[in-house]
Amino acid sequence: MKTKHVTLLLSRFCTLMALPWDAPCERLPVGGQAVIEGVLMKGYQQWGLSVREPDGGLWRRSWSVATWVKRFPWDWPVLRGVAVMADMMKTGYRALNLSAQVALGEEEGGFSLTETVLSLVLAIGAVVGLFLLLPLWISEGLGGRWGWSPHGIHAFEGLVRGGVFVAYLALMGCWGEMRRVFAYHGAEHKTINAFEAGEDLTPEIALRYSRIHRRCGTSFLLVVVAVSILVFGLAGTGGALWRFSSRIVLLPVVVGLSYEIIRWASKDSLLGRWLLAPALLLQYLTTREPSSDQLEVAIDALRVALGDPLPETQNP
Repeated sequence: MKTKHVTLLLSRFCTLMALPWDAPCERLPVGGQAVIEGVLMKGYQQWGLSVREPDGGLWRRSWSVATWVKRFPWDWPVLRGVAVMADMMKTGYRALNLSAQVALGEEEGGFSLTETVLSLVLAIGAVVGLFLLLPLWISEGLGGRWGWSPHGIHAFEGLVRGGVFVAYLALMGCWGEMRRVFAYHGAEHKTINAFEAGEDLTPEIALRYSRIHRRCGTSFLLVVVAVSILVFGLAGTGGALWRFSSRIVLLPVVVGLSYEIIRWASKDSLLGRWLLAPALLLQYLTTREPSSDQLEVAIDALRVALGDPLPETQNP
């Protein structure tokens, strides 16, 4: 496997782990995700993907948004959060595959089936290992040694999970390839903020806006950590198998409840803004100030998502 191939494979794996996506809201349906050398955006009826090609051009693709997430029973509270997360992960993985192939260049071809499966298995394994098993193992070990109560162990487990998550994001930000992904994440936020303010979509105008956004997936994941402390604590105690399996089974419940909290807090309310303040600070780890070229890509992706691409649009 070529060095560039390995680098892009690792970049795709780390991007899957970081999940830098922004959920749409009812009032304005725009959301998106940073990918490798590009941005994925969601509009009213379609997704728009724009990726910077090795020769400097823009590669674009669009496809229809899924409609099943708005059907019964997936439109129910809590269930809709699970549905939105599943759809975003599926769509995001597709966009990551496409962006990685474009970044490689047509002459080098895309990823093989083995490499695609490998990155997906690594991502799932890392999520389970880092964010479920490791915090559980550390909290149970220290809690048992120091004689903590079950509630104290659960609370510490949540704190360890949050610490592991923050440490992971901080380490990823030190890697050059991921810094570029985080810069595209910042470009995505600035573009969405400019769009929601009713501004003209130009790199010069978008540059003036914040790279922080209340509907960011980083904020969502931090809320997941907080909600997991309560939900996993209610699962009670038991053997090692029960403790691990209960976290797997209850994970959709945690995701669904977290989505409802973000959905409510993202509305224009003082209490919602106050509750999300710590989560917004975390975005300084997952975003970087973008260049004008990166803002151009994010704006182009949004135009494609809204059905208004630039004249030179290519859709291979």
